[in-house]
Amino acid sequence: MQRLFTILSAIVAAVLLVGCGADSAMKKGDKFYALGEYYDAATQYKKAYSQTPAKDRKLRGQRAMKMADCYRRINNTQRAIASYNNVIRYKQTDSLTQFFVGQQLMKNGDYRAAQKAFQAAVDSLADTDSPYLLLAREGLKAAKAAPDFKKKDSKYSVKREDLFNSRRADFSPMLAGEDNDQLYFTSTRNQAQGDELSGITGTKNGDIFFSQKDDKGKWGKPQTIDSELNSEFDEGACCFSADGRTMYLTQCKTDPDYPRFATIVKSSRSDASWSKPTELVVSKDTLSIFAHPAVSPDGLWLYFVSDMPGGLGGYDIWRAELTANGVGIIENLGAPVNTEGNEEFPTFRPNGDLYFSSDGHPGLGGLDIFIAQPTMDGWTVTHPGYPLNSQGDDFGMTFEGLHNRGYFSSNRGDARGWDHIYSFEKSEVLVTVKGWVYEMDGYELPGGLVYMVGNDGTNLKLSVKGDGSFTQEIQTGVDYVLLGTCKGYLNHKEELRVDTATVSNEYVLQFPLANISAPVLIDNIFYDFDKATLRPESQTALDELVKLLNENPNVTIELSAHTDYKGSAQYNERLSQRRAESVVNYLIAHGIAADRLTPKGYGKEKPKTIRRKVAEKYPFLKEGDVLTEEFVKALKDEEQQEECNQLNRRTEFTVLRTTYGLFDEEGKLKNPPKPKATTKEAEKPEDVWF
Repeated sequence: MQRLFTILSAIVAAVLLVGCGADSAMKKGDKFYALGEYYDAATQYKKAYSQTPAKDRKLRGQRAMKMADCYRRINNTQRAIASYNNVIRYKQTDSLTQFFVGQQLMKNGDYRAAQKAFQAAVDSLADTDSPYLLLAREGLKAAKAAPDFKKKDSKYSVKREDLFNSRRADFSPMLAGEDNDQLYFTSTRNQAQGDELSGITGTKNGDIFFSQKDDKGKWGKPQTIDSELNSEFDEGACCFSADGRTMYLTQCKTDPDYPRFATIVKSSRSDASWSKPTELVVSKDTLSIFAHPAVSPDGLWLYFVSDMPGGLGGYDIWRAELTANGVGIIENLGAPVNTEGNEEFPTFRPNGDLYFSSDGHPGLGGLDIFIAQPTMDGWTVTHPGYPLNSQGDDFGMTFEGLHNRGYFSSNRGDARGWDHIYSFEKSEVLVTVKGWVYEMDGYELPGGLVYMVGNDGTNLKLSVKGDGSFTQEIQTGVDYVLLGTCKGYLNHKEELRVDTATVSNEYVLQFPLANISAPVLIDNIFYDFDKATLRPESQTALDELVKLLNENPNVTIELSAHTDYKGSAQYNERLSQRRAESVVNYLIAHGIAADRLTPKGYGKEKPKTIRRKVAEKYPFLKEGDVLTEEFVKALKDEEQQEECNQLNRRTEFTVLRTTYGLFDEEGKLKNPPKPKATTKEAEKPEDVWF
């Protein structure tokens, strides 16, 4: 009898210990859950569930619900489905259980079972005003349509890029560099900073990594960033300003006592190094997340994701005005972009199309990528189809220039729910114009602007890159006028029309701008030997000069001709004067007003001063050399002497005034400035040059 009592006591003690252990695990799990550390919470809930007696069905069902919620949040789809099935088996479902089951089944690609779950969710929510009712109906619609939708040819091709991927999560790629030769992305791989594992994911906190293309266009292995950009906290989902000098990214700091709230921070690039990020204060709201930044193509707005009050559902896409003093007005994009669900990871294609991911719009499962195209009344939202989208989470697009190709991230096919980087490309006919803005007889002008207007209503102001270039998509059948400008230089206009296009093509335009404050060489002006007669091959250059003067009608110029040192000063001066007059007569004959032109023959009085661009062509010369008679004769090589003489025999023009025709006889401005435009009007480039 004593022996039996001892055995029973041991059993009771063991049961009590198990119960205490389960309760302790639940308390730990609840603490982790309150902090948003769902991986650690799921671990504790699983421990408590396994220690809960099978006969205590209600408690097991409640703890299975806790597990399911955590697994759903960390994208462990298989375990989430298994846990929800236990919730259902133990009859502990609530009004949203079937809705969440439907979502997980969609992510698993089981569309038939998802239909049943969403239908059950619709039935259970039918008499409520819950926002989940609409989401359940959209989910049911998506589950029914998905099998046929996946069969349609979207013309996208998708490939997993294992060079960028690790055994952990790699996501949110972003191309950078003037030639798109750098790829930045977020990764939780072992090389990330810090030693602790995230309580949210069970992996390391994310860091920004990057890969660089070599001279042959081949991507190198991903590298860490040797600066203070990354920390032991979570960094990820970055984007860049238009000039590439500022990086905006998401940062999530750890606090052992409070939930994590993501914030947007920014880092500046100095030489080849990124600075330590500083917070961009979007709002004084400290209880909402601010994440996934994206700069609009015009650089005026920062788009981001937040759950702050005033939205339509879970996470919404908002935008904040970027000003010299920080963040300006803040706007919610509203419907149809935002829904009662979650809209995340906004990014832009350079043509202005907004790409984002959503689980609120009908899709193939998980987060699907959608395209929002701007219209006069807002946005039009479309689904780009399969295989760009899948049953998993698809998000984080980046584009290679104007082309419909680039990279994105997806957790498709990964049982652990970890994301990986994929490339994509869609075949399409793309017609672009590439322009180069540079100084006549000089270098590129990175401060240049190009105004582009088309008879279809196009009215754009295009900034150029550091190499003076710009690229812009154009439409067939449209007449375009493009004006290259830069402070301190004359304007240059080009016109372009492409009637039809069956294949992608790029049209190249040149915008050589004349310096207002320095003599400008007119290349390819030829005269008969020892005469002032213009040769026929000079016509092209002369016609370009006529065009330039017509494009800049308020300019007057001195047209100067120069000779080498050979011959007498008087003879060279008379010859150069007659040559300058020949050019002026040609310009007058082609419609340029005589009082805008001053011919001047300098003979050999003003030998050429070498600029850096010319010095690059003639290695025996350096910038600042003046090709005087003494300088030329001091050269021992006769061929070099003759090259210098050719440089001295030149025709140039110098801008004298930029106010010709602007004032009337009383000295008053003929066309005074218009009243200050409204904010929206001020955003449009001026078109007074037509």
